[in-house]
Amino acid sequence: MGRPTLLVLFGGRSGEHAVSCVSAGGILDNLDRDRFDVVAVGITRDGVWLAVGDDTAPWRLRGREMPEVTADSGTPVALLPDPTRRELISLADGRRGETVATIDAVFPVLHGPAGEDGEVQGLLETAGIPYVGAGVCASATSMDKVVTKRILRDAGLLVGDAVDLDRSAADLSPAQRDRLGLPVFVKPCRAGSSVGISRVTAWEDVPAAVAFARESDPKVIVEAAVVGREIECGVLQFPDGRVEASVPAEIRLTGASDWYDFDTKYLDDACELDVPAKLDDALAESVREQAVRVFRTMDCSGLARVDFFVTDDGRVLVNELNTMPGFTATSLYPRVWATTGVDYPTLLTTLVDTALAQGVGVR
Repeated sequence: MGRPTLLVLFGGRSGEHAVSCVSAGGILDNLDRDRFDVVAVGITRDGVWLAVGDDTAPWRLRGREMPEVTADSGTPVALLPDPTRRELISLADGRRGETVATIDAVFPVLHGPAGEDGEVQGLLETAGIPYVGAGVCASATSMDKVVTKRILRDAGLLVGDAVDLDRSAADLSPAQRDRLGLPVFVKPCRAGSSVGISRVTAWEDVPAAVAFARESDPKVIVEAAVVGREIECGVLQFPDGRVEASVPAEIRLTGASDWYDFDTKYLDDACELDVPAKLDDALAESVREQAVRVFRTMDCSGLARVDFFVTDDGRVLVNELNTMPGFTATSLYPRVWATTGVDYPTLLTTLVDTALAQGVGVR
């Protein structure tokens, strides 16, 4: 193979559309253009695929205005579901059906439903094109917080207590309230980037928080608050199949928010990151070992970020698993790997090379 053509796919129909755009900007700025020919395709909130370029750059964060892929961001394209061709074709008037590029690999930097949940991964499998990240099954199960907790608990890993609400339930029962205690976090079951999440400190506020979460997902999970340090760890798979964990990092809030919400993550200078986290050697090694164990238990591929709580008594609880972590300028995943010794361009090259080595099909 000569220089592979890499399709960077971003945007999408989820509530994390804007975060995906910013992540794509980080990737496009750091890809080794001597190694890859790069095609950027943004997906609008309506699901339209558009070939985009630097003239519109729908991945730039402008102050507090989050970016977006819109109808005028580029020209419409489609990926053929034909593994013998692996072609991106034009849908533009006068060029309909023309080949835009033959794609060797895809970096689907899509966050949330309709992108990180197995939907796009299934399309890429059908098209016969290798892609960065988890396969169809691992993407779907890891996206679902309830399913993830069940699998990890069955594997003997510690997870926080939680209740998943029946789709017709708008509130917790008295027994569930007694079990969880206050505060609780009410979350969409299949979303990320703190979209749709509420921290609830009074039981009468639960129905409103559930309704807010259901704006993103009809399936809702209510989690007991865990008192502990927020520790995150990156996992990376190499082309030869090795799986390694980065140094752990710690998130410390410094602003007015008392939890790690959307604005704290992406807009406000309201948190500090200790990279590496100030953990003793044994505890840091335990976090790294458990991050790899989570990765393997969920049958992930390529990359993941595992979020933990470390309690004062030294317990390590798994909070969440992210199969396509952020790649923005402030994102933790590239930062922890840079500290571990893998700089951003090398990290991206490793991810694409791993995808090419794995190919498509059952993983």
